[in-house]
Amino acid sequence: MIQIPTLFMDIGGVFLTNAWDTGARKRAAEAFQLDYQEFQTRHEMLKTAFETGRLSLDSYIKKAVFHRSRTFSPDDFKTFMFSQSKALGETLDWLRKLAATGKYRLFTLNNESRELHEYRVRTFKLHDVFSAFLTSCYLGQAKPDEGIYTSALGISCCSKSHALFIDDRALNVEPAIALGLHAYQFQDLETLRTVLKEHGVEA
Repeated sequence: MIQIPTLFMDIGGVFLTNAWDTGARKRAAEAFQLDYQEFQTRHEMLKTAFETGRLSLDSYIKKAVFHRSRTFSPDDFKTFMFSQSKALGETLDWLRKLAATGKYRLFTLNNESRELHEYRVRTFKLHDVFSAFLTSCYLGQAKPDEGIYTSALGISCCSKSHALFIDDRALNVEPAIALGLHAYQFQDLETLRTVLKEHGVEA
């Protein structure tokens, strides 16, 4: 096992907005005049397959939105979905500095569908920061299931004692702690820097 500090970072809610959360879906329903409750029900039924790579973006949109005739196109809807991704504060800039030190290993550990995830990696140049993307769409597992955390440790060849997991949701942090990882709920960049400094991690 590799013994240097290894960070596993969530993406949405930590340094980018969430890729396709409740707020984004409500905005989509308003922009495209969808019946939100119907759209939300369909989303919930499709969500797991979508985020674990078993359902493509095109298939998701077809099943969630284009099960009936619309006045807009699937490409219009996809463009809207991609446009919801924005940087949050200065956390990503700080992570770039941290990665540039070469002292630590950084991985994502996040739930995202393949096309949205890969758009975000390209757009925000996340490949300059992270060694690999341990994402639900590639692993076929999603947080908060315990399996995704053990898979992340195995793929990264990291011991629990050297793993630092950061997520904005308590439900995702709790199983990591139960498995023996150092895990913290993200609040803001300053708090994150303080927490990581306690583990000897500084930009």
